[in-house]
Amino acid sequence: MSHKPLPMTVLSQKLSLCSKLCFAIGGAPKEVAASATAFFLQIYLLDVAQINAFQASMVLFIGKVWGAVTDPIVGFLIMKSRWTKIGRLMPWMVGCTPFLVVSYFYLWFVPPFITGRFIWYLGFYCLYQTLITCFHVPYSALTMFLSTDQKERDSATAYRMTMEVLGTLVGAAIQGQIVASAHTLKHCPTHNVTAGYLGNSSGAEIVKSPVHSQDYLSHAVSVTLPSQEPRCAQTRPQNPYAPRTEKQLPFYRGFILVMRHGPYLTLTAAFLFITVAIQLVQSNFVLFCTYAADLKDHFHNIVLTILVSAVISIPLWQWFLERFGKKTAAFCGITWIMPFTLMLVFIPNVAVAYIVAVSSGLSVAASLLLPWSMLPDVVDDFRLANPYSKGHEAIFYSFYVFFTKFASGISLGVSTLCLEFAGYDTGACKQPAPVVYTLKLLIGAAPVAFIVTGLMILLLYPISEDVRLRNKTYY
Repeated sequence: MSHKPLPMTVLSQKLSLCSKLCFAIGGAPKEVAASATAFFLQIYLLDVAQINAFQASMVLFIGKVWGAVTDPIVGFLIMKSRWTKIGRLMPWMVGCTPFLVVSYFYLWFVPPFITGRFIWYLGFYCLYQTLITCFHVPYSALTMFLSTDQKERDSATAYRMTMEVLGTLVGAAIQGQIVASAHTLKHCPTHNVTAGYLGNSSGAEIVKSPVHSQDYLSHAVSVTLPSQEPRCAQTRPQNPYAPRTEKQLPFYRGFILVMRHGPYLTLTAAFLFITVAIQLVQSNFVLFCTYAADLKDHFHNIVLTILVSAVISIPLWQWFLERFGKKTAAFCGITWIMPFTLMLVFIPNVAVAYIVAVSSGLSVAASLLLPWSMLPDVVDDFRLANPYSKGHEAIFYSFYVFFTKFASGISLGVSTLCLEFAGYDTGACKQPAPVVYTLKLLIGAAPVAFIVTGLMILLLYPISEDVRLRNKTYY
């Protein structure tokens, strides 16, 4: 009795709404955790865990750099992984999730000892960065296996970004409420609340397990990623982007080919600077509102306003890039934030803060959507230039994240170190004038300089709409 092969979905067909939603939901829990660490870990380490600014800068810097280093390592290991019944990527995401939950919990837990807290937070932050990489690299690489149709991939990416920003919104809402309550009670308090109690309660309350997303993600893989399903129990799945007779190149040769691909280097360099700018604003915003703008009672609502604006504007940018092109959308979206951040520095009042929050949300959405929408086009261009080189999708995605994480780690470490040199006083109700001035530079001048540099590099990005449409005709 012969076995019939499992049905294969044509990768160029139109993706269903269910497929796009299932794929998109998988990224939301990761962003719940990522938004909490991005917005509130710095102020948590300084004012709740009460480690000094130099130690906090080392935690942020080393943790980010370690996370960057693990990206290409995980990409390499994924390429060497064996194919299973659920593909080569899903086992990584499913396997790392329970350990990711545990590491995230202890990242927000204040241990009973004091002298070893720096080692505690450094260890769990590095562990968290490693495990989040084991989830994020394979998840982002799934985009290339959804469809060979660029329009369908762009649409799925828009759904994913919408869900991820919603996850960011949820994370900021939950964690922000806890941090706001803890910080308000602790700073110039009228209540007697200890730092240990605040740290332990926040750790217990904010952990939202990403495990629940795995059911949705597993369904997404079964619905949308047939290229990863074996035709029969003994047959390895084929790469939809390459001739079936080709041989897979070794990792180091694939790496060299990828690093020589001009459009990839240009796109990565441009968004490296842009991501650093957004990261600087994101990580220092709460400190700026608390100590430089007298908005400590409003920072939680301001953060939520930014994220709500970002969620709402993602469909707008998806329409804009389809109508006017991705490169044009990147320039319009990213430049939008510059005048408004400067406005907040020079006019730090509540009304201006909310105007800036709404406007900044537009740029945050563009900075999230555009690189992940443009990266598949770069991979397509690479495939056409190297038709007999296959299986390098993980290299593109892992090294893109590596470079942006590495740069963000350096910028975060340096920015926190600047606060140390300026005289940041851990636990103080007010900070000295040099600290206030430094926070204004970190929110205003520094991000603008990074954004301008990134956009100048983006001018050299060669994949225009004409080139993209030309590449599309080959699939």
